[in-house]
Amino acid sequence: MSQIGHREVEHTITVDVPAAKVYQLLADVTNWPRVFPPTIHVDQVERSGSTERIRIWATANGEVKTWTSRRDLDAVALRIEFRQEVTQPPVASMSGTWIVEPAPGGGSLVRLLHQYRAIDDDLEQLAWLDRAVDSNSRTELAALKANVEAVADAEGRLEFTFEDSVDIHGRAEDVYAFLNEAGEWRTRLPHVARVNMTEDDPGLQILEMDTRTKDGSTHTTKSVRVCFPNDHIVYKQITLPALMTLHTGRWQLSGDGHRVTATSQHTVSINETNIAAILGPDAGVADARAFVRAALGGNSMATLQHAKEYAESRR
Repeated sequence: MSQIGHREVEHTITVDVPAAKVYQLLADVTNWPRVFPPTIHVDQVERSGSTERIRIWATANGEVKTWTSRRDLDAVALRIEFRQEVTQPPVASMSGTWIVEPAPGGGSLVRLLHQYRAIDDDLEQLAWLDRAVDSNSRTELAALKANVEAVADAEGRLEFTFEDSVDIHGRAEDVYAFLNEAGEWRTRLPHVARVNMTEDDPGLQILEMDTRTKDGSTHTTKSVRVCFPNDHIVYKQITLPALMTLHTGRWQLSGDGHRVTATSQHTVSINETNIAAILGPDAGVADARAFVRAALGGNSMATLQHAKEYAESRR
C-alpha cells in the first residue's frame, strides 16, 4: 500500500535453515556488520526484557547514515518489530517488522516489512527513500540467506577473529589522537603509500588507503570508521583486497592515568575462490588464513608501535 508521502512495502526471501535459527541471527544485532553489507556498526544502547534500543551506522545509496531504533523481540512468534527513534534527513519516520515463518521442508520464509515517510512529504526525498529501502532490503535479505546457509562460515572455517595489543606508557588521549588522525598516516606509517580521509560529520570517517606489502606492491582499501573519543574506533572495509569477502575491525584503548593498553581486533572472512590465483594452486584455506593473519596483524602492530612512540614522546 502507498499514498502521497507514505509507503508500506514488503520484501521476502526463502532460507534453507530452520526458522528458529534464522530468528536468533536477526535478534543478535552485534553480528549485523558481519551479516549485512550496508551495516557498519551497531551499539546496543539499552535493554529491558524483550525491548532494546540500538544505534545503527549503515550506508544508504552510497551515503553513511546513523539512527537510533527501538526493537520489540518476540521469540515465540519469531517476530521483531522496530522503529527509528532518532532519524536523519530525509526520513521523517521509519518502522517495520521482521517475520520469520516456517516453510515446507524445514526452511524459512523471511518477510521484511517497512513503513516510512519523508520529511514534509517531499516526493523527491520519498523517491530517494524508495531506492534506499529497496536496495538495502534486497541486500540484507540476500546476505542473510547466504550467511545462514553457508555451513563453512558457520563452522568458522572461512571466518575468524584475532587481536594484537601493545602496552603504552602514555595518555589515552594521545594514543587515540594518533589512531583518529588517519589522514596523517602517509607521513607517519611506512606501510601506507597513499591516504585520503573525509570526515563531514564529527566521528564518522571515510578512509581510503594504498597499503604496501612486503614484496613492494600496494593494494587499495576503503573503510567507514565510527570514532568514540579516547576509547575506541570501529570500522568496516567497503573496498576489500581480493583475498577477503569481509573485514571489520576495532581499535580499543583501556587503562587509566598514564598507562594504556591499545588493542587491534580484526574479523575476516576468506574469499575461497581467489586463494589459488593469489597464493598459488597448492594453497588452501589454512594458508589464506595464515597469510591474512600475518599481513593484517603485521600492519596493525606497526601502527600500534608508532602510536606508542607518538604517545610516549608527548608525556
